[in-house]
Amino acid sequence: MTRLEAFGLIVAQARRGELVFPTSVNGALQLQLALSDPDCHIDLAVKLVLAEPLLAARTVALANSAVFNRAGAAGVTGVRAAVLRMGYRNLYSLVAAMVVRQFGSRIVDPDLRVKAAQLWEHTAHVAALAHVIARRVTLVDADTALFAGIVHEVGNFYLLSRADEFPGLLDEDRDNWMASAEEVISRAVMTRLMLPEPVMVAIEGMRDGLMGMPPDSLLDTLLLAKQLAPVASPMRECYVDVLTAGDSAIDFIIDNEMLKSILAESANEVDSMSAALMA
Repeated sequence: MTRLEAFGLIVAQARRGELVFPTSVNGALQLQLALSDPDCHIDLAVKLVLAEPLLAARTVALANSAVFNRAGAAGVTGVRAAVLRMGYRNLYSLVAAMVVRQFGSRIVDPDLRVKAAQLWEHTAHVAALAHVIARRVTLVDADTALFAGIVHEVGNFYLLSRADEFPGLLDEDRDNWMASAEEVISRAVMTRLMLPEPVMVAIEGMRDGLMGMPPDSLLDTLLLAKQLAPVASPMRECYVDVLTAGDSAIDFIIDNEMLKSILAESANEVDSMSAALMA
């Protein structure tokens, strides 16, 4: 099967909703469905978290991390206390992060595993930067920005997880790169993961790379975070290069002292998230 035929098959499957997910994702999707219900009782949320031992351990770890324990309160030791500290929205983000990580866990090819590891590192930086930038620059909801940063590369994670089946699927081929196919696949995966429509719209808007001046939207937040991330994505980027660190446009938006502060704060958040999520 040629590379274009493989893309065609994956796109056709995506359009029919026939996405190939790791079996470990099913429990996470069940929890996401429950958390999306505004009437979800805390007892049900805790029960579903406890049903996934890895998720339970990481829920407690993340609740004690600097991202969600800025006041330095005493550490929590149980799932119920961790869920109450984080709240359903942040638990939803944690579940999404674990789903994204699971795509990389099933990859066999060593080169693809290296790409998946780098893509997650890039994702963690973008998520942390988006969280800080939302609070200090664009003033959008910071929890939504963190969540959007975590899932913004989910389409590429899915493609990496399928590349074992189709050797050469992600080979460099500028003349035959199927950007439209990637968009279809990404939208299908995001829909299956039940991402909120505003988050999907912002992620898809990144392809045009059009940032508002001054930046004040979720899309602007993601674009700034993407540009400032110290670890690059190993995947083909379709985004327009709007800004890079040191550009006069960034100087116009963020002065040098604030930029240093944002980078330092986000680096601390990456370390904190890594300890909870990347083991």
